[in-house]
Order: sequence, then C-alpha cells, then structure tokens
Amino acid sequence: MKNLLRWGALLLMVGTMAAQTAPRKKTVRKAVTAAPAITAEDVKALRDALAAQQQQIEALKQAMASRDAAWQQGQQKLMQAQADAGEAKTKAAAIEASANQQQESVTRLSSDMADVKSTITNSAISTQDDQKRVSALETTLGRFRFNGDVRVRGESFFLKNTADRNRARVRVRFGFEGKLNDSFAAGVAISTGSLGDPTSVNTTFTNFFDRKTIGLDRAYLTYQPGNHKWLQLTGGKFAYTWIRTPVTFDSDLNPEGFGEKMSFDFHGPIKNVTVGAMQILFNEASKGADSYATGGQISARLEPFGSWWTMTPSFSAIKWNKPDAILQAGAFAVQATSGGVIIPPGTTPTPVPTPGEGPGCATTGSTLPKVPPCVFAPGGFTNANTVDAAGVPHYLSGFFYADFILNNTIKTPWKRLPLNVLAEYEDNLNAADHPIDSTGVINTAISKQSHAYYFDVSMGQVRNKGDVQFGYAWLRQEQDSVLASFNESDQRAPTNTLQNRIYGLWRVHPNVTAAYTVWIGRTLNTNLANAIKGSGVAIGAKDNNLKRMQFDLIYSF
Repeated sequence: MKNLLRWGALLLMVGTMAAQTAPRKKTVRKAVTAAPAITAEDVKALRDALAAQQQQIEALKQAMASRDAAWQQGQQKLMQAQADAGEAKTKAAAIEASANQQQESVTRLSSDMADVKSTITNSAISTQDDQKRVSALETTLGRFRFNGDVRVRGESFFLKNTADRNRARVRVRFGFEGKLNDSFAAGVAISTGSLGDPTSVNTTFTNFFDRKTIGLDRAYLTYQPGNHKWLQLTGGKFAYTWIRTPVTFDSDLNPEGFGEKMSFDFHGPIKNVTVGAMQILFNEASKGADSYATGGQISARLEPFGSWWTMTPSFSAIKWNKPDAILQAGAFAVQATSGGVIIPPGTTPTPVPTPGEGPGCATTGSTLPKVPPCVFAPGGFTNANTVDAAGVPHYLSGFFYADFILNNTIKTPWKRLPLNVLAEYEDNLNAADHPIDSTGVINTAISKQSHAYYFDVSMGQVRNKGDVQFGYAWLRQEQDSVLASFNESDQRAPTNTLQNRIYGLWRVHPNVTAAYTVWIGRTLNTNLANAIKGSGVAIGAKDNNLKRMQFDLIYSF
C-alpha cells in the first residue's frame, strides 16, 4: 500500500513537470528546425533547466521522506492507540466486572446492614438492661468500703537464764463495711489467729506448713437515723464504740454485744460531747447465770487554747458480772491440746486428747486445774484467785473498772510532726483489800492491787508516704486492776507488771509501713500468787527483764 501511494505521487509530479516543460521542447524543436546550430548558451540554458528539475526532484524526495516518516509515526500512533484501546477495553471489562461484584457486595452489605441494625437494636436493648443491672450493682457496691491489711513480723525474745526465742508470724485481716440505706450500716471482717485467743490475730510460721486458721472477727449492724445523726446504736461483734487503751482491752479483741452512743457537736472551745453505753456478753450458760459486763462512758473534744491543741478527756465505768466463768472454761473455749478426767476423784488426771489449737489451760497458779474445765487466759493468768471446798476456783476480787484517759494532740512548727501525749489512770473499784501471796494466804502487809498507770508520748504520724512516728510508753499495772484474760497480750505479763515500750514507724509507701517495737518489762511483785517470774528468780526477788523485739512490715488497703 505504501509503495502504490509512493509511485502515484511520483507519476503525478512527473506529469506536472512534463506539462511545464512541453512548450520549451516545442520551442527547441522549432529552434532546431529553424536553426540547425545549437549554441553554448542553449546548452547552458538546458543544463540550468535540468538542474532546476533535479532540485525539484530532490525536494520532492525529501517531502516524500518526510511524509513517509510522518506516515510511519502516524501508523505507530495508530497501532499504539489500537493497543491502548484494547487495554482500555480490557480495563473497562474488568471495571465492569468489578462494578458488578461491588454491586453484589453492596447488595449483600445492604442485607447485612439490615441484619446488623436489627442486631444492634436488640443489643442496645440488652445493653440498656445490662447497664441498668450494672448500675444497680455499682450503686450497691458503692455503699461499701473494703479494708484490710497484711503484716509480716519477725519477733525475738531475750530473758536471762532462758534460751533465746525467735519466730516469724503473719497477720491477715480483711473486711468491708457500708451503708445499707440512710439509717442502717453493716460490717463484716475476717482475720487469721488462733480461735482460742481473742487478743491476737497473729499466726506463727510452724506446724509443718499447715493451713492457718481464719475466723469471723466482726459482724455487726449499726443504726443511725438520717434525721438524728447524733444517735448511734450497734449490735453484733464490733469494733470498740468507746475510747479505751490496751490497759483494759487488747487492740485485737472485738467485743460482742451492744453499744449505744449519743454525740453532739458544738462551737467554741468545746467541740464535741459524747455519751455512750455498752453491754458486753462473754459467756452464755444454758443452765445457770450468764456472764456479761455493762458500763458507760462520757467523753469530750476540747480546744481551750485554739486549734493548735486538741484535748480528748474521757471517763468510763464497766462492771463485770459473773466473771468466774472465765476460770471454768470448757475444752472448746480454751482449745486445749489435751483434756483430762479424774478417776476416781482426787487422783491424778488421766490425759484425754482434745482437738483444737491455741493456748490451752492457763495454769500459772499451782492450785488451778491443768485440764478442762480450766482458766481461759491466752496471755497467762496473773489475777488472784481462791479455791472453795469443792475445788472450784473463784476470783479473789470483783471487777468494776473506773477508767480516766486524757489524750492530747499538739501541733508543732513541723506539720508532719505533731506531738501526742496520752495519760491514763484506771482503778478496779471492786478489788480485794489485800492480795494473796505466794504461800496462798491473804497478806495484809500488801496493799490493794487495783491500780494501773499508763503514759504514752510520741511525735509524728503515719498518714502519707515519708511520714515517721517515734515514741515511748510506760505502764505500771497491778495484779487485780483488770481481768488478765482480755488486756494487752504482748506485754511481759497481763497484770502485775512494769512495762516499757519504745517504738518507731515509717510510711515507706502510701500503703506500706515499716515498724520496730521493743518491749522491756518485768513482773512487778514476785511475792504475789500467780506471778510470772523469770527462770532462777526467787519469790520476793526482783524479776529479770524480758526484752521482746518486733520487726513489722505492713501492707494496708
């Protein structure tokens, strides 16, 4: 095709040139005819004409070459365009197929969306119901506050003429308390510790990795009317509702019974006055009289010299009724590791195994039973007692506490180092006039053993991280000032003791406290019955000091 076009164009140009040169040929012929001679000028003219034609032919060739190149370029573009058109057609087909697939996907998605909308609607309804239930649960749980602590303790004992003792202990407490409604609150708590020792929640690392005992420590209800916040009534096994120190009741002991309190706030130097009463039930007898204690307290919070000095004086009176039940506790109460029977009466007791753990029978006095029924005194029995003709033990004294406490908090130039000073005087109004000495007779040369004197001074506090507190406490507690079964369990002896205590605490972390305490104490009068003495100490001689060191790490929440 290309060659045909090329030859056609060439013929057209030759025809044109022939038409242009035809008259000249005729002129030449005529000239030849007319003049037989050809001159040099004629030859030159002919050569010039031929040269001009040659130039035209070259120009025509160049034009043809340019046209051929243009045609080839156009042909290439045409072929490229055809290829592009094919590719575009393929892409268009692919796009169409994709569009069809997308349309199908859209259709499926529309169907799925309808299902999702239906599911979401149902889920939203279900979620609303769940949120209502969760909200109700949060509202219920929000009324309660969880609390507790874990304490790990290393403890060492040092006493002259006695082998040193070292032991490790752990204490775990967990509880919750909160408002049931505008008027009622409740609390429940559990803790470790021997079931036979209400004055300690420690458990010792011993007994071949056995599981440690956990018991119900508190369970109580409190009624405080919403419109009369000044009134508070509590019943159950509860934390103390009155002001006290370990002189009368150990800090780990939780009384059982009922407590009532009326508290009134004021303006001026007298900030608050509180009046309370308590009924403590410690032994119910199925046959015979029950044992219980009743009492009352009045206290106040005073700022006589401004807010830099806060004074809290209190006076309480507690009467113990039928306390002799403590001296005749059953095997379960004392958790004795062995019981016994007397066959026949008056002969040596025959041991009988009794399941349980704990202190067993307190047998400090030689006349006290060695097997249940026996004395319940986890920390040791140091009160004076008598034994009747039937062999039944009784307390020499009655117990009617008159207890006065004055607590002072004084602000210092160092905000984190307040000064705390506490003084206490306690007197057992029903104590016997004279105690029983080591010979077992009432000794009129020894005065009434009814008083307890306590003094505690410290500086600092342990509320925030980095806080420190250090202090010193002194106690002089006579034999029958309180019942030996329920007061401080860590001192040298429950009663008839002279005790010193040095302590320091450091708030290592907002929830972690490190503490060190050293107890240094001795028996006050070794000439009294049931006195606890160090090894080798003669009756009437000065007792050796028992040094008891405690290292504590406490995590609380």
